[in-house]
Amino acid sequence: MKRFLDKSTVFALALSLLAPPGQAAPVTWADGATSSDLAESLRGASLLEALPEGATPQDILASAQADYNRLLSTFYDAGYFGATISIMLDGREAASIPPVSAPNAISSVVIRVDQGPQFRFGTAEIKPLAGGTELPDGFATGAPAGTGVLRTAVTAGVDQWREIGHAKALPAGQRITANHPAQTLNASVTLDPGPRLTFGELIVDADSTVRPERILEIAGLPSGEVFSPDEVSRVATRLRRTGTFRSVALTEANEIGADNTLDILAEIADQTPRRFGFGGEISSLEGLSLSAFWLHRNWLGGAERLRIEGEIGGIGGDSGGTDYRLSARFDRPATFNEDTDFYALAEVERLDEVSFELDQARVEVGIRRYASEKREYTLGLGLQTAKTTDVFGTREYTIFTLPLGATFDYRDDRLDATSGYYASVSATPFLGFDGSDSGLRTYADLRAFYTVGEGRPLTFAARAQIGSVTGASQDRAPTDFLFYSGGGGTVRGQSYQSLAVDLGGGNMVGGRAFIGLSGEVRFKATDSIGLVGFVDAGYVGSEAFPDGSSGEWHSGAGLGLRYATGIGPIRVDVAVPVSGPEPDSDFQVYIGIGQSF
Repeated sequence: MKRFLDKSTVFALALSLLAPPGQAAPVTWADGATSSDLAESLRGASLLEALPEGATPQDILASAQADYNRLLSTFYDAGYFGATISIMLDGREAASIPPVSAPNAISSVVIRVDQGPQFRFGTAEIKPLAGGTELPDGFATGAPAGTGVLRTAVTAGVDQWREIGHAKALPAGQRITANHPAQTLNASVTLDPGPRLTFGELIVDADSTVRPERILEIAGLPSGEVFSPDEVSRVATRLRRTGTFRSVALTEANEIGADNTLDILAEIADQTPRRFGFGGEISSLEGLSLSAFWLHRNWLGGAERLRIEGEIGGIGGDSGGTDYRLSARFDRPATFNEDTDFYALAEVERLDEVSFELDQARVEVGIRRYASEKREYTLGLGLQTAKTTDVFGTREYTIFTLPLGATFDYRDDRLDATSGYYASVSATPFLGFDGSDSGLRTYADLRAFYTVGEGRPLTFAARAQIGSVTGASQDRAPTDFLFYSGGGGTVRGQSYQSLAVDLGGGNMVGGRAFIGLSGEVRFKATDSIGLVGFVDAGYVGSEAFPDGSSGEWHSGAGLGLRYATGIGPIRVDVAVPVSGPEPDSDFQVYIGIGQSF
């Protein structure tokens, strides 16, 4: 059977349905006039290619008869409107075999195609268009024609009308003709923008334990404002980021309301309200760290979150003693407005480190402002009291803090980034009493990712950390505000907190200045296995602002293995010291989940 596009009016908006991967049935593609890229697209669209070994004759016949339209749609997408397709099953054209009379056996499947000439646009017109509409470059007179670029152009025209409030914009008329002798496609599409609409009400359909008024507060639909698809997307994001709802689906009402308003329908389902989890990480020097948490997603009926978490670190390690931490955190979404959350936390902690011991408790309240899905800011007010023992002796102190923070996360994947960047910056002014000076602690964590190649991509990852404490001397600054280097979070291959300020006589104390640099090359050897080469360097100094020369540097390098899982890659790194003070060991091993940064 041969099919082609005649000279009559046609308009086929083909679906690009890609068959799922599988072990192909024996299919032969006869030589035909097709480019390599087009041949690959045809194979990807063919159901016959996706049949597993042992498929029944009925399955083969059904797939073959469906392939005529699938292959034809692929040709149309690429601009070939005079293509011919023949699918032979044991020498018989598949289209001629009745579906209810499949052969008892099929041993030969031969597909022969001839693409014919590629058509070009004669007329390429869509009207009316809203101001600012950007049609694809390929939708122009003389450009290769195809239903794919035509669909993209129509979508761009409709979307721009929707962007300025015309929510019911749609194609209203079309005239698509193929001129075979001239090998051109003339396309003229008329759009109907419809009226400009404003938001009506958010109508919630939910079997939820969250109070209805709180759902509306969190969603923050701007009733009375001009319709915007981006605003609808933001409403869905606000509801999802609470973590309270398992699913959130927003749809526009079919009918326009009074005064050209448009209601938004929300279908919402709750997550399981309570959850607990645990994790662990191990390194050859720092030992084993174990953590666990309990979470309530809707504690007070308004999508509030309560998380209680405990952690024990340094088990069996050689980096001091065992550390303990217990914390509780409360988060209330949409407290001051739909994009501002309130939080409160309380924490007690004991740190038994190489250079100091610290027992402390702190409380903090604050707000988190979501400027967008990629940017957020925090402002808090905290009280911290501690007892510490280090080279300066034992002291107790209390400080008030005003933590400020900003995070910009433009990575494509938080656990396994291949492109984009991440920046986290914090500034914490502190007012000291009885055992601490007042001052300012600043810290920045900057990361960037770039990938080349497709089949076996190579990702370059870089990280820079910069820290500073000003206004307080080393002996009067909060102990955990000072900086050390060495270990999995800074310089792999070097012992945990092995680089500090040397006061002589083996006495070490944290520095007021810190620089950490890391570079990785990540190679994806298979879909599941990745290899990593890395180099880390760290600097600690006694000066208030890191200048890179007053203190000391050390570095490490190594190789890593990654195994992809559904929750992120499992990470195994082996690193050796390269430069710096005499190391405590020849190599270090680090195991965890997710990339190192």
